[in-house]
Amino acid sequence: MGAAQAAVQVSGAWARATMPGQKVAGVYLQIESNVKARLVGVRTSAAKGAEVHEMSHSDGVMRMRKLESLELPAGRPVVLKPGGLHIMLLDIRQPLQPGQRVPLTLIVEAGGERVEVAVDAEVRPLLEEEPTRH
Repeated sequence: MGAAQAAVQVSGAWARATMPGQKVAGVYLQIESNVKARLVGVRTSAAKGAEVHEMSHSDGVMRMRKLESLELPAGRPVVLKPGGLHIMLLDIRQPLQPGQRVPLTLIVEAGGERVEVAVDAEVRPLLEEEPTRH
């Protein structure tokens, strides 16, 4: 099944506000594809670059590494959240202020074809954590 049949749903996209002079920011969201796919890239006009990163704890040390792609199993949501998988905005053009929206283009590959998914992430206050779900 190719990209023409791939339906990618993104929900709950948000970014944390930044401090003056801060050059990076995290974006968090949930993404689900109806077919086996991979998130292979991210673009935004809000920063010079954007990458998918993974954070992990090892021997009491927090490590972050860039992922070349992120597997999207068919029909299973993948959650990007603080302290885990996330999108890192690199060299942001201006501080992110609460209430702003950050435009993103997610590049998803399915069946050898690529589709672009437009997303707007809401900027939330610096101290606000991920919303809890009941």
